[in-house]
Amino acid sequence: MFTRIRNDIQVVFDRDPAARTVLEILLCYPGMHALLVYRLAHWFWGHHLKLLARLFSYLGRMLTGIEIHPGARIGAGFFIDHGMGVVIGETTEIGANVTIYHGVTLGGTSWRKGKRHPTLGDNVIVGAGAKILGPVTIGNNARIGSNAVVVSDVPHDVTVVGVPGRVVIGNRKGKEKGGAMFPAYGQLENMPDPVVRAITCVLEQMHHLDDRLEALEGREKARETAYPSDERVMPADGSEIRVAAGGVHRGSNVEGIQAAAPPTATGKKGVVDCLQGHARVAKGKSKSEGTQEKEEMQGGCGP
Repeated sequence: MFTRIRNDIQVVFDRDPAARTVLEILLCYPGMHALLVYRLAHWFWGHHLKLLARLFSYLGRMLTGIEIHPGARIGAGFFIDHGMGVVIGETTEIGANVTIYHGVTLGGTSWRKGKRHPTLGDNVIVGAGAKILGPVTIGNNARIGSNAVVVSDVPHDVTVVGVPGRVVIGNRKGKEKGGAMFPAYGQLENMPDPVVRAITCVLEQMHHLDDRLEALEGREKARETAYPSDERVMPADGSEIRVAAGGVHRGSNVEGIQAAAPPTATGKKGVVDCLQGHARVAKGKSKSEGTQEKEEMQGGCGP
């Protein structure tokens, strides 16, 4: 019992640079008070004195503002910094060397009995105001950023931020002066924001599409410059005919203007009238109308 209390005091020294003396920790740290009351209440709970366990748990909540259900399972090296507003549910399981800050909720999302609260692995840090909801598992060495809302399992060795929580970075492995790396509140230096990163990707895609559009417009302007006199005619059969300075283009066939236009037709107008006349004949009108149109064609397009 006293060995465990001594270890709990050493944990405070290791993780809170503001701690100066043992007496200060015993008198002025609500996280330490809540942990001592929890251990007593948990002993009563394990010996089927559940009402007495709940009574001690409630007294600890009144004294510290930290609510730890006596049925929760908490490993060695547990530290609650500041502590006000922390809620730890009945079926919560917490591994060794876990740190949580004020305003953290390890809550359930079901009214059914059984496992309904989170499981935290070893060396987990949960930042201030974070919510971990439901029977999810937080992997070893994971970091939950402040005010994150976690509703799904978290792998080992990652940092999670946002609502809902998203993995943003793998935890760096290394040493700082005086011991192992300890990112307070689950925050690392230069940690990327997943929302900003998503917006940046969208903007980059927009710039890429703008570049492609400018390239297409440039090719279209170059084509119009190369063929400034192009005109298009849509005959009755729906095919496109382009009349250009160098010839008549219909599909993939190219015929010279001199072959298509009679001597009496001058310029593009004569070629257009000739082609439109052929289209009206191909549409299948009556024989008399066809004969009349052929005569018009002969008059307009030559023999």
